Amino acid sequence: MSTTDARTAALTFRPLDPFKDAELLHGWVTHPKAAFWMMQDARLEDVERAYMEIAADEHHHALLGLREGEPAFLMEKYDPAHRELVGLYEPEPGDVGMHFLVAPTDTPVHGFTRAVITAVMAHLFEDPATSRVVVEPDVGNKAVHALNEAVGFVPEREIRKPEKQALLSFCTREQFAKAVAA
Repeated sequence: MSTTDARTAALTFRPLDPFKDAELLHGWVTHPKAAFWMMQDARLEDVERAYMEIAADEHHHALLGLREGEPAFLMEKYDPAHRELVGLYEPEPGDVGMHFLVAPTDTPVHGFTRAVITAVMAHLFEDPATSRVVVEPDVGNKAVHALNEAVGFVPEREIRKPEKQALLSFCTREQFAKAVAA
């Protein structure tokens, strides 16, 4: 999948390699701007182990997002009937959970994070089996709430997860199409 925008160039995806990409990811997930990723104190081995577990999990996948071929963001997708949200809501067929993290940079590009979430959503909806994307960001993460709304997410309710108070939100294929067309 590729998305092109004059400000952000081509955005593509590749499977994350827990061994080759661990050092890169370690710098991203421990950066102060990634506080909501909850890996601030992670050691390199912790990051490698976490992504090895994801690579071995049939219900959780990690993809590295590339901008003009260079790593620029991380996307995770998961089956909420088996991971993250088990027992916290009633999953529907076609639900896919999602997390994304944009790499920290000293030279931010205006509109890039919105282009990333748009590309992530388009990638998820490329699978005809995906009918709805589910997210559960921290209630305090106002920036991601605004981004989620921009691509069509509708908050349902707050839920308590072991690690955080989260805002459970959903976006259907139709809501996404309407939001990006606007």
